[in-house]
Amino acid sequence: MRQQAAREEAESTAREEAARRAAETAAHEADAREAQTRATQTREAQTREAAEASRVHATPAAPPRPAPPTKRARNRKPVIAPDPMPAGAPTILTVCTGNICRSPLAEVLLRAQLEPFGVRVHSAGTHALIGAGMPEDARRVALARHARPADVAAHHGRHLREPMVLESDLVLTMTQEQRGYTVQLVPSRLHRIFPVREFARAAHTLPDAEIRRLAATGGDDPRARLGAVIMAIAGRRGTLRADDDVLDPYRQGSAAYETSATQLDPALAEVERVVRVALDTTSHHAVALDPAAHG
Repeated sequence: MRQQAAREEAESTAREEAARRAAETAAHEADAREAQTRATQTREAQTREAAEASRVHATPAAPPRPAPPTKRARNRKPVIAPDPMPAGAPTILTVCTGNICRSPLAEVLLRAQLEPFGVRVHSAGTHALIGAGMPEDARRVALARHARPADVAAHHGRHLREPMVLESDLVLTMTQEQRGYTVQLVPSRLHRIFPVREFARAAHTLPDAEIRRLAATGGDDPRARLGAVIMAIAGRRGTLRADDDVLDPYRQGSAAYETSATQLDPALAEVERVVRVALDTTSHHAVALDPAAHG
């Protein structure tokens, strides 16, 4: 009897061990299949990204040889053809990290200056504190620069999304890194995305008269006028500079907020100048109607 019981116990143990091994084998096979699926998905995603990058950066077909430029135009850099924008108000998007300090400051200051010209201004963050308002120090520097109190009070952090970029004529980031993040999000808008201080530096080379000439190629459509000027500025980009980034003042005290705002002030003034001149059709019509302007 004892021998039979021992055999039965041994057989039971063997069955349990076989079942355990079978379960482990099945689990390993499932893990292998899952890993293979993830690897396949990763390769497919990389292939799609590479294809998209190739499409975005593909060299366009050479245009017909233009007539020899005049002496005045000989040193002009080529103007990039603007991509078409849907009907609607010209739109500017400002971008930072948390969307509670730098980009909302730029948003409310630009809105106060450009809304009379029919321009919509909004902001977002690459890693936004969603729903958060502007810190007290950010509110203080905004109000000191004549932002509208209602705009300052109404701000809540938003995460940057692809549709926000696609609907914007001009995207102004606070750093080069944020520009790279935004370009990766929407590569097709490459030429409309700038660090704000780099945009101002490139735009500074365009006098008002040249901005009016470029804008006139867009006729009376505000988005086409602004787009023509933005593409010209994209063609004037130079080398990157370390001081293109705007200081992130978050949790660094009142002095840091003032320093950050001071870095933004001249850049935003340049943005305002470019947009205001580009959208002013008064001078365009005056030149068109003046017989003397046509010789």
